[in-house]
Amino acid sequence: MLKMIEAVLLDLDGTLLRFNQEVFVRAYFKELKKVFVKLNVDADVAVNAVWAGTKTMALNDGSVLNSERFWHTFSKQMNLYGQQLKTVEDACNSFYQNEFSSLKTILPPDGNDIGQRIVNTLKKRGVITVLATNPLFPECAIATRLSWIGLEVGDFHLVTSYSNCRYCKPNLKYYTEIFKTIAKAPEQCLMAGNNSSEDMCVGVLGTKTFFVAEYPEYQEGKCFPSDHRGTLAELEEFLQSI
Repeated sequence: MLKMIEAVLLDLDGTLLRFNQEVFVRAYFKELKKVFVKLNVDADVAVNAVWAGTKTMALNDGSVLNSERFWHTFSKQMNLYGQQLKTVEDACNSFYQNEFSSLKTILPPDGNDIGQRIVNTLKKRGVITVLATNPLFPECAIATRLSWIGLEVGDFHLVTSYSNCRYCKPNLKYYTEIFKTIAKAPEQCLMAGNNSSEDMCVGVLGTKTFFVAEYPEYQEGKCFPSDHRGTLAELEEFLQSI
């Protein structure tokens, strides 16, 4: 079966990027608040609006892009429209391209080259690589996080972001859209990630799964079994069998 794998989907946070999600979220919002303060916007209210926008993306029904869903909700929550809203969006994008990099310090001191080796090896072998990160961020934020481990958006055949997706994990339509884009059947793909629900759920479609267990995330009552499990280094070794 493994010889039939023609595409590998890789999660980012907690998988290629080796860190605890809760630690990341705390550090992220601490820095993001500074953006709103500079704009003379109530930072606490703005953070609540970000959470509200994130929730609407997670529940997106596919009628609009996640980015549209997010900014529509944020706009209503903050009562910001037109140029005022664009100013906030531009400031956030600038943050993701600059100050956001300060969060790199949460990465462990070693082992951060494994993800780069995995992707480069897959590329050399002609395997389609997809960065299947939950599409809650703009591409510029994803590009910055990839740079922490020596990778670029261009290293992947597809990078899911809030600007090119209409669904989020664990909605299976998120995955079916990926399979459609890369023109592969679910059975021809492998998904590697650290979330027992969001990443492993794709196994229902017949996709092979590898649970990266270094920084595991479990959701009570929503855990899906995986075909394989191990560390990121063990995933690298495992992929040699494809």
